[in-house]
Amino acid sequence: MLQIRCKNNNVTKSFPEGTSLVDVYQEFAPDLNMTFPVVSAKVNNASQGLKFRLYQNRDVEFIDARDGSGRRVYVRSLCFVLYKASCDVFPGSKLFIEHPLSGGYYCNFKKRGNEPLTDDDVNRICQRMQEIIDQDMPFRRTEATTEEAVRVFSERGFSDKVKLIETSGQIYTDYYMLGDTVDYYYGPLVPSAGYLKVWGLERLYDGLMLRVPDKNNPLKLSERVDMPRTFEMFAEKVRWDIIMRLSNAGDVNKAILRGHASELIQVSEALQEKKIVKIAEEIDRRFHDEEKPIRLVLITGPSSSGKSTFCKRLSVQLLACGLRPYSFSTDDYFVNRVDTPKLPNGQYDFDNIETVDYKLLGEHLERLMKGEVVEVPEYNFVTGKREWNGKKFKLSNDSVLIIEGIHALNPLLTKQIPDSKKYKIYISALTSISLDDHNWIPTQDNRLLRRIIRDYNKGAFSARETISQWKSVCEAEDQWIFPFQETADVMFNSALNIEFAVLRTHAELILASVQKNCPEYSEAHRLLKFLRYFIPISDKEIPPTSIMREFVGGSSFKY
Repeated sequence: MLQIRCKNNNVTKSFPEGTSLVDVYQEFAPDLNMTFPVVSAKVNNASQGLKFRLYQNRDVEFIDARDGSGRRVYVRSLCFVLYKASCDVFPGSKLFIEHPLSGGYYCNFKKRGNEPLTDDDVNRICQRMQEIIDQDMPFRRTEATTEEAVRVFSERGFSDKVKLIETSGQIYTDYYMLGDTVDYYYGPLVPSAGYLKVWGLERLYDGLMLRVPDKNNPLKLSERVDMPRTFEMFAEKVRWDIIMRLSNAGDVNKAILRGHASELIQVSEALQEKKIVKIAEEIDRRFHDEEKPIRLVLITGPSSSGKSTFCKRLSVQLLACGLRPYSFSTDDYFVNRVDTPKLPNGQYDFDNIETVDYKLLGEHLERLMKGEVVEVPEYNFVTGKREWNGKKFKLSNDSVLIIEGIHALNPLLTKQIPDSKKYKIYISALTSISLDDHNWIPTQDNRLLRRIIRDYNKGAFSARETISQWKSVCEAEDQWIFPFQETADVMFNSALNIEFAVLRTHAELILASVQKNCPEYSEAHRLLKFLRYFIPISDKEIPPTSIMREFVGGSSFKY
């Protein structure tokens, strides 16, 4: 008999060898009082599907769709239902699950004859999805040799999955069946379609929007938020991916194996520089607009987007346009630490807008815009107090002021300045490349890996510490950054197609340092598994001005 400890209530019970997690949950369920439906579990801190069978003593924690790994299990399973339904209704069609957007996932759907998608088409797919869910159709996992898996997908014309599996370096490969439909997913699914009670499907632009449960309350749908600018930024990147023939991880791996890594890096960097030049030229044009001249550039984005390097590179291009950029730090306008807002747990909430004396900052900006000399404060991070040391500031006739920070697009920060004098930039690493047509890469993973590597290299935090802080970082972004991203004049995508191949080289040993007995091991294990889909390459070809250098080291910029 096995001894299984349930971490939800710290109770241990005995089970026969080979017992599934579903059966284990049924035994513990009466005493757990779970608020939301369980969708998966963590076994010794590693995510597993509920059909996983136990053959040794284990710690088990049952999770719902509020947990990051549980949410991924739910969404993956829902994507498979969508794929099967679309195949059943429109044989020969193609479904591309591209990226998260507007409280769901945007999907590009192509009927066999490339006819336009109609509302009736969407209704028919919805009806078939509901039939599959009502039938509680089981998801069946098959473990096969990689050669056999390649044959299965080759016969069905799935070149994206063939390339991914062929270059994964694995001896055995898992794939899934839902009825007679086969697909590949890089993580576990729920046991059967009946688990998927909350979902929606709508038309969006020329594709589909798969709506998923709210991450705080899985019993209701996520709120729908219109994000036309974000969609266009994704769409622009997808168009370039197609031009470069790099739509998925298999494409990247094949290009690396053919010896094209250096070329891919050069083209990716050139595309980013081209975009930065275009932004600088637009600022220059509007700076010289006699009626509504730009004087203030505001730059924001979530953690590890590359804001600092972007700001440096933009400044270089503005100088090349004949402007004189000055960076202005909001850090010096922090309120004294004793006046900093606090979180419910009593810790300081440094991400809160009230951490900044935005009224004083606004007054100073207004005076600077008028050409006045302003004495600005300096924040002493040791004493936690703002000091006045005689530091003065004045803008010249050819000066443009740059403010970079998490609150830069929050209207409170610069409300004294007319919008006509502002140019707002939003930057993020919006990963458009996918593992294959049905396995997207969460944009947060790109940024989390960057942050783990940077924190470790600087000696600031271990991988375990960075992962443990990430949830609160994302919650702050949801509150203070993302609500304002659509107000930007321009969006900049700092993700590179070749990036994960480079990050793997740096991240593997760092992530491997997270011990199995730590709660953070689950995330470290998932990231390691994900990174191993990419063939690693050296960063020696990454230029010193690259945004990636902000995270892997070797930047020529001083931060």
